[in-house]
Amino acid sequence: MSLENDYMLLSGIQHFTFCRRQWALIYIEQQWADNYFTVDGSIMHDRTHDPFFTEKRGTRIVSRAVPVRSERLHLTGECDVVEFLADPEGVPLFGREGLWQPRPVEYKRGSGGSLEADSLQLCAQAICLEEMLCCRRIECASLYYGELRRRVDIPLTDELRSRVETTAREMYEIFRRGHTPTVKKQRSCASCSLKEICLPGISKQPSARAYLARELFGGEGDSLW
Repeated sequence: MSLENDYMLLSGIQHFTFCRRQWALIYIEQQWADNYFTVDGSIMHDRTHDPFFTEKRGTRIVSRAVPVRSERLHLTGECDVVEFLADPEGVPLFGREGLWQPRPVEYKRGSGGSLEADSLQLCAQAICLEEMLCCRRIECASLYYGELRRRVDIPLTDELRSRVETTAREMYEIFRRGHTPTVKKQRSCASCSLKEICLPGISKQPSARAYLARELFGGEGDSLW
């Protein structure tokens, strides 16, 4: 595994924040299972992910399925939608007159229950765009929630950006080690599509060391070694 060439998928930030074990099962062990929520979300994203779709609405250019990348954070992926707003302090775009400032818009199926994780993913997209386009800082971006049928504007604060960088480093380190974390069963496990693969309840079972210690010596696992 080459540290110079391996990039984390930007979409993994949302999974990693929601549950590190879920993220590792998907991105390290390459396991996946669908449920109603994942299928419904995929249908919603399919409607926005047309890489050949670009339209101009007055002083706004709307592009979909925009590939992005950050060498500094070792992230790569796609933005659902990037809106380029006419701005005298913006950057030039190939084939377009004027100057433009990007603003990512991420589409989610729910109603904002995972706002924290979604905001980190959205902020990471903005950081990638800033690095790629050499534009000025993107101060605000948007999450569109399908159940709400409206946008939620997210200020891209210094704190949020710092958390993105910390999360990216942690993801990369766990991926480099090939480590799948354990997890304690939580209420959110019930809606996870990977619950039958993850088996979160298994963490409640005693370890092999503790079992042997109890059966052979009637003590704790640490007394064996």
